[in-house]
Amino acid sequence: MAANGKLAGRNFTRESSVAFSEGEICALHQRRHPMKPDPSNTPEVAGRSPALAQAVAAPLTRAAIFLVATLNPGSENRSALRSFCGDLAALVRAVEFRDLEASLSCVVGFGSDAWDRLFGQPRPAELHLFREIRAGARHAVSTPGDLLFHIRAKRMDLCFELATQFMARLGNAVSPVDEVQGFRYFDDRDLLGFVDGTENPRGAAVADAVLIGDEDSEFASGSYVIVQKYLHDLGAWNALTTEAQERIIGRTKLSDIELDDSVKPTSAHNALATIVEDGKEVKILRDNMPFGRPGHGEFGTYFIGYSRSPRTIEQMIENMFIGRPPGNYDRLLDFSRAVTGNLFFVPSATFLENVTEDQTQPAVAESPAAPAAVEPSPSIPSSSNRSVREGSLRIGSLKGDVPHE
Repeated sequence: MAANGKLAGRNFTRESSVAFSEGEICALHQRRHPMKPDPSNTPEVAGRSPALAQAVAAPLTRAAIFLVATLNPGSENRSALRSFCGDLAALVRAVEFRDLEASLSCVVGFGSDAWDRLFGQPRPAELHLFREIRAGARHAVSTPGDLLFHIRAKRMDLCFELATQFMARLGNAVSPVDEVQGFRYFDDRDLLGFVDGTENPRGAAVADAVLIGDEDSEFASGSYVIVQKYLHDLGAWNALTTEAQERIIGRTKLSDIELDDSVKPTSAHNALATIVEDGKEVKILRDNMPFGRPGHGEFGTYFIGYSRSPRTIEQMIENMFIGRPPGNYDRLLDFSRAVTGNLFFVPSATFLENVTEDQTQPAVAESPAAPAAVEPSPSIPSSSNRSVREGSLRIGSLKGDVPHE
């Protein structure tokens, strides 16, 4: 899902694997909140230094691993994962040192239930379960997931090694539920043949799009991330003419130029994925990757979108599946559907480094119940409706009801 007419994109580059420096965080704070006479508005005066963000805006890479896991019941597993949080940066540095030019980075996020079990209160203001949506034959699924590792590098072997070290360190504390190895495809195209990521924010606009500020000051420099694993029916897609594909996406296939509004349908993917508030487009940062197994007929896009509020991406998903207005849905979903859906909170690197093995008691019992699926309904209110915002969103696979592994 991207304003550029793709399920998502990855065209933001950065020379350092560290997402944002303290100077950038200070600049971001000033942009969001202009200087006022009251000196207590600055973090330094208030006695708290700016938190350092995780590597959300790490450089464009040729390889990535997306690993989703659940936290196993038991206080010993909770303690093991809390201990891992404090050691995460050191593990990344150890593997990164083998090739400092390979831009190895990792972002870790936590699901709503896992946050309560691991950290308790306070909790991020907008963290909740991924919201399921059913609209006709279209289904945005919500699948299990307490923990997300988004590992990126120019070399897959480094991604593989870091994921191996993580799983060895965590042992039986977690259970993997989904793992995808993504790759860069030609000139940043997805397997549908279109360039992916043209409209990502760049420069200082990235921080403003993805980093939490004073709206939730306890978690400043954190971010929200939504992931969906889409599978494509390439046979049906490739049977379309190029012109028909371009009308569905909203951009030209070869040159990646956005179609003029006079010829672009209102149901075009990039039209529905554009969110405007108070006359200004609200950006998110996408880092999608193609993946697949040709021998199994599996061809897909792993959507991953970062934002300072999950509401932006949730509105995009609603527009795609329900339509804007309802019924004017994204025709790309006639050829693609997702088999996973998760929402995670990405705390700051400073937060993770300060986590100790057993600092606080969990806010909930050690064996939380699995989230119940939301029953189909004739219409689903917008994300501003509280009843929906307390629920979840959902999607599926192109070869029938294949169980999620």
